[in-house]
Amino acid sequence: MTFRNGLASLLRPEDSVLVMIDHQPYQLANLNSHDPHMVVNNSAALAKAAKVFDVPTILTSVVADRGGRIFPQITDVFPGQEIIDRTFINTWEDPKVVDIVKATGRKQLIMAGLWTEICVAMPAIQAAGEGWDVTVITDASGAVSAEAHDVAIHRMIAAGVNMMTWMALAAEWQRDWARSKTAMPLNDVMLQHAAGSGIAFLWEQQLLNTPVAAQA
Repeated sequence: MTFRNGLASLLRPEDSVLVMIDHQPYQLANLNSHDPHMVVNNSAALAKAAKVFDVPTILTSVVADRGGRIFPQITDVFPGQEIIDRTFINTWEDPKVVDIVKATGRKQLIMAGLWTEICVAMPAIQAAGEGWDVTVITDASGAVSAEAHDVAIHRMIAAGVNMMTWMALAAEWQRDWARSKTAMPLNDVMLQHAAGSGIAFLWEQQLLNTPVAAQA
């Protein structure tokens, strides 16, 4: 196995491309590895973070006429963007998706989707074998059981795929809070989707902006 370490191994927004796979009602209905509300929240956060950093994002569904449209929490982030609807279970076997990814000229390939054990594992393993630097965002993905999710993650790691969560990815893209162009927009995403951290920040701002009562 090739170890992933060193500064160059960290993800950079200018080298990243994101593929969001099958965040659809049919898959969500039998998602049991995570709280479904959390997966929708994290997927929306991932999409918004990608937009903050101008990371090209490909949205793809499978047989949407039967499986349903991608969650609006994701598509609303990219209004008017074409969604690639496939018949291939393995996204990476669909040349339409692969051609769009290749056209970006980027090699840090990030994936998230439903279900982890099928629609994420297959393309991640194939792309890694073809020389792509593949990262899967585990908390914006989910499976039919906790076991299925965990086994898929172990299988992908064995194939050389990197694992991250959406907040870790966003922090890696940001890298330095002095990068003001993205710092405040990213902060807004965290306020909306980072739960305790976002609420704590709002509380901190409230305390900082509350005048101290004058002493009698």
